Amino acid sequence: MQDHAITIIDTGYVRPGLCAAYLVESGGRAALIDCGTATCAQTVLAAIDAAGVPRDVVDWLMVTHVHLDHAGAAGPLIRALPNAQLVVHPRGAPHMIDPTRLIAGAKAVYGEAMFERDHAGMLPVAEDRVVIADDGHIVELAGRPLLCIDTPGHALHHYSVWDAATRSWFAGDTFGLSYRELDTANGAFALPTTSPVQFDPDQMHASIERLLAKSPESIRIAHYGEVTECTRLAADLHTQIDAMVGIARDAHGHADRHDRIVDGLTRLYTTRAVAHGIQDADARVQAILGGDIAINAQGLGVWLDRQVRAG
Repeated sequence: MQDHAITIIDTGYVRPGLCAAYLVESGGRAALIDCGTATCAQTVLAAIDAAGVPRDVVDWLMVTHVHLDHAGAAGPLIRALPNAQLVVHPRGAPHMIDPTRLIAGAKAVYGEAMFERDHAGMLPVAEDRVVIADDGHIVELAGRPLLCIDTPGHALHHYSVWDAATRSWFAGDTFGLSYRELDTANGAFALPTTSPVQFDPDQMHASIERLLAKSPESIRIAHYGEVTECTRLAADLHTQIDAMVGIARDAHGHADRHDRIVDGLTRLYTTRAVAHGIQDADARVQAILGGDIAINAQGLGVWLDRQVRAG
């Protein structure tokens, strides 16, 4: 083991470079932050072994939120990590103890076939191995405090983890998506993630600002890896949140609303990709971001429906 090491783990979800977990080491103990889907559990365990970290020194499995690409493997992993406790947002804890509704919701979003391919094998986590992370909760990792703060916007059950030792955040999906294939000489290319069902633009804006308030040196995101230039990327995310909400509102009331949102998002990201210096932007946005565009459009549609119901 390496003291104060942080190891990125590619969970293997869907494709390489899509979904990350992070192994944090301190004083001969370890914490795992996010863990991929249930089908990724063996990949994550193999990565822990390859890092030279004995499974019985992993004290904490911290899930930033309970979407299945972040927490689906929690049940299998808790069974394989004998001393680990699951650290989860209070809104997410019931779904880890009894994942029935979580599974049903994922099937509604992804469909039965995709669920079986990418998510099958979820297991409940025993209640006595669940620790609730209220806003401000501190996980002690052998003298290395990991601070959990509430960061809704992507999901109401989302927290982010501040690591003072490296002046960095583990931000799950709060700080958007940034795939390394889209890096250029201008740096990282980032966009918000508005997947169903709890996207809230005001909360997302506020959560991004809460991350920036620590003046982080870097932010580690689930999709995918470590990003710097945090102030510039935050400004990019703020601009796009507003633009995405505008696209959704313009599509409201049209029978082809979802298609209009998809088209609007595609144009938005492609225009930004060209400005960022991404070569062959039309094709690469579609190839790399096509799935995210569809999911973001779904989430914006859910948000629109909620606005209508609220009057």
